[in-house]
Amino acid sequence: MHRAIDPRSGLVFEIHDLGRHAGGLKRVQRETPAPDGMGNDVIGVPAGSPIRLDLRFEAVVEGILVTGVAGFQLAGECARCLSPVSGEQEIDVQELFLFPDKEPEDDEASRVEGDFVDLEPVLRDAVVLELPFIPLCREDCAGLCPVCGADLNADPSHTHEQAVDPRWAGLAGWTNATED
Repeated sequence: MHRAIDPRSGLVFEIHDLGRHAGGLKRVQRETPAPDGMGNDVIGVPAGSPIRLDLRFEAVVEGILVTGVAGFQLAGECARCLSPVSGEQEIDVQELFLFPDKEPEDDEASRVEGDFVDLEPVLRDAVVLELPFIPLCREDCAGLCPVCGADLNADPSHTHEQAVDPRWAGLAGWTNATED
């Protein structure tokens, strides 16, 4: 899926000064707001929260090699007890953006467009791959009671009376007492 590059985006970088020959180098440190949709239904990067970028842009024969680190905040909910989960995470960034005249071996290869490279799709993919598959508020989270939904972390001794088998529920009122 191809989308138009917005040069005003904090994740789009102008690379005109690197030229189209190997050897150019540019270092960028920037903090920019996170776009929508960086995550999944349970956990992700909150839209508008800061993404801290420390990147190197290097002109190579095939295109522009971007390497560095991206730091961001995570927010979501625990998969067991549904309490809020938050934290900080860093990911390594390494992507080759091919010049338009270079034939890629892979149709999904990132491309230089005009004098710009867009890191948003690269970061979005990297963030989703680094997210915890099952986010937990803590490793030993007890979760919720399957009967009533009580938080078992707040009340570890939470119990219920022995449930009556629904097939025998109609006989629950009967007693063994006999009449004289």
